Amino acid sequence: MTRLHFAFALLPSGWANDVRVEFTDGIIASVTAGVASTDADERHQLAVPGLASLHSHAFQRGMAGLAELRGDTTDTFWTWRETMYRFALTMTPDDVTAVATLLYVEMLERGFTRVGEFHYLHHDRDGSPYANPAEMAVRIAEASDASGIGLTLLPSFYAHGTFGGAAPHAGQRRFICSVDQFTTLMAASRDAIRKLPGANIGIAPHSLRAVAPDELAAIIPLAGADPIHIHAAEQVREVGDCLAWSGQRPVEWLLEHAPVDQRWCLIHATHMTEQEVTALAGSGAVAGLCPITEASLGDGIFSAREFLAAGGRFGVGTDSNVLVGVADELRQLEYGQRLKHRERVIEQRTAGGRAGTPREHVALAGGAQALAQAKSGLVPGARADIVSLDTTHPSLAGRSGDAVLDGWLFAAGSDAIDCVWAGGDKLVAGGRHRLRDSARERFNASVRRLVA
Repeated sequence: MTRLHFAFALLPSGWANDVRVEFTDGIIASVTAGVASTDADERHQLAVPGLASLHSHAFQRGMAGLAELRGDTTDTFWTWRETMYRFALTMTPDDVTAVATLLYVEMLERGFTRVGEFHYLHHDRDGSPYANPAEMAVRIAEASDASGIGLTLLPSFYAHGTFGGAAPHAGQRRFICSVDQFTTLMAASRDAIRKLPGANIGIAPHSLRAVAPDELAAIIPLAGADPIHIHAAEQVREVGDCLAWSGQRPVEWLLEHAPVDQRWCLIHATHMTEQEVTALAGSGAVAGLCPITEASLGDGIFSAREFLAAGGRFGVGTDSNVLVGVADELRQLEYGQRLKHRERVIEQRTAGGRAGTPREHVALAGGAQALAQAKSGLVPGARADIVSLDTTHPSLAGRSGDAVLDGWLFAAGSDAIDCVWAGGDKLVAGGRHRLRDSARERFNASVRRLVA
């Protein structure tokens, strides 16, 4: 039994003083407020729950910052995608391990304790399957195991270049599967994570661009009760192409033709009508928001105010991993809404409430649902995923309650994080992951070769 004592902790009921958290085998056994610390306790000042990054493409961490040069034409998501394809075609399995390991180390240092890895880099560089069809999934599992982050593996089914079953782009050859190949890949991927503590799996039909309706219907049963994630309505052009193909918008089509329910997570869902916002909120599915990537790629701004008012659920993801951090994603989410509505403190949910606490709680619950975690937060039965903040940080000093959280999210950022426990294992101390140096060395060696 491990015993931690916090002077302050953010519980589901709100802030509490003098909180002892006890856990064993990575699962919280008890949370008791209003108790004095003892010599048996490891003492810290302030605890918040670790969050999940519900949407990540780990390999893209290796190209962060490499697609910021404007070309001869207007630069958009679609031109960025060409840079991503070129980078993806160069990576070996060892490169994927190196890049994913550093990414997961960084996630932990910055407050994420679980990752939903939307994994579509499946095959060898010429597009042929590896001897083990889940070779790349094995490498993702190795990175999770080394770093200690919780893993929800989401193998992605990708078959076409665009709507209507078009032939795939040559740059997509490492992603492409038939339904039979994907069925085999899923079985091998389940085996890849079988011994990984706390890991689980779902499926990820990439998008309506990449998956035909009959293929979507064929692979959904592979999920069973497990998560189903899909990109939807990220780009205006995508919406227009979907309308031309089907007469419906992407979210509208999914809600009518697919069994969208609480297992589902629609990634981005940026461009929705008022009717789609209400219908998606009512479906019980999670909207997987990736505010930094959506800003980086010029996607647009999600209708957060309207979606939350309709009872919608959201979580946050790091997607392209161009910049990683809980505070960074939640801050960008709020600032995007401020720009959209030209107001401040958009997401406060109670009279007099501050900006931080509601978003933290809503994102925690949405991320847990999207990654099939039955419990989340500092409660008995939940995984012991805990972040302690350094209350001596200048942006946190002299503050308490929600003001501390606001200081972290809006003024301090990741350097206010002191310690992180994932699955009960203390992986970060003094803001540093125990593998930081070795993970950086291995990452740097791979990326120097990849960009040469």
